[in-house]
Amino acid sequence: MEKTIEWIKTSDTTGYSRMIDQTIIPYEYKKVDIKTVSDMYDAIKTMIVRGAPAIGIAGAHGVVLSAIENAEESDFIEKVKKQAQYINSSRPTAVNLNWAIQKQLDLIEENKEKENKEIIKLLTENAIKMEDEDIEINKKIGEYGATIIPKGATIQTHCNAGALATVAWGTALGVVRSAYEKDKTIKVFADETRPRGQGARLTTYELTRDGIDTTLITDGMGAHFMKKGMIDVVITGADRIALNGDSANKIGTYMLAIAAKYHNIPFYIAAPKSTIDSSIKTGDEIVIELRNKEEVTIVNDKPICTDKVNVINPSFDVTPAELITGIITEYGIFKPDEIYKLFEDK
Repeated sequence: MEKTIEWIKTSDTTGYSRMIDQTIIPYEYKKVDIKTVSDMYDAIKTMIVRGAPAIGIAGAHGVVLSAIENAEESDFIEKVKKQAQYINSSRPTAVNLNWAIQKQLDLIEENKEKENKEIIKLLTENAIKMEDEDIEINKKIGEYGATIIPKGATIQTHCNAGALATVAWGTALGVVRSAYEKDKTIKVFADETRPRGQGARLTTYELTRDGIDTTLITDGMGAHFMKKGMIDVVITGADRIALNGDSANKIGTYMLAIAAKYHNIPFYIAAPKSTIDSSIKTGDEIVIELRNKEEVTIVNDKPICTDKVNVINPSFDVTPAELITGIITEYGIFKPDEIYKLFEDK
């Protein structure tokens, strides 16, 4: 499988991050090389790389870039820590970013007595290891998730939780892919996911390339098709999950979950353990990223409304645990009020 993001190693202590530019799909498919901390911040902020797991790997790569930039500095560790926090500030909601950066900072702390170049080597090896582990995790999520997909089911999803949101395979779309391997009759209804259109641009791009029967609908159409009996199960990804199961995902997910509950349709979240933030008890503690108004008011470089209108553009909403049937992880499928078990004796 081609990786959405990967470390290109030029030596034990040099290299750069290569990633698919997701801002230009489906018009163009190309990869960009990120070689500085500043460029990594911008790549995450502008969503060249997006999706919680992929952002996490980008953060891990960013720490390596910082270490390379500061390799000859006497205050090497202090500068890397400072730049790591700068990268971490690029997108506040997705917990995987902080999780992956902290993994790298912990590694630095454990090896702080070693020479700078040796630390860079260890950070590089760890970043590559995290890439490979992400693929394995997604495969396991897919295998568990496939068990809840009825034969011939039509699955509705929101945003893009596919290969492009991870290193490869995907979380919610990983479930779709794993189910499709066993049953070629499954179908997908993909929400367009305004305002950035990740469902329209990315999810349909991925699934149609795989030959999976995919129908694009607008965000407001879901309840209509549920009422008509055309949706069997809903699966989305998540960017941060509280310990009680409340889940933050792309704006519009909450509305979809309400519609699914009303129509007695199972609603699942597919996400790795690293997306669960054990430090927060409920979704009320999740910081919701607010993005610029032009994402809403500009389409194809043209304004679609008067410039005098007020705009609020939250990137995420939080779906309460009581609306979620189950959370699919690499350790199995859990009821929302049981995910705390993932942090017992592990």
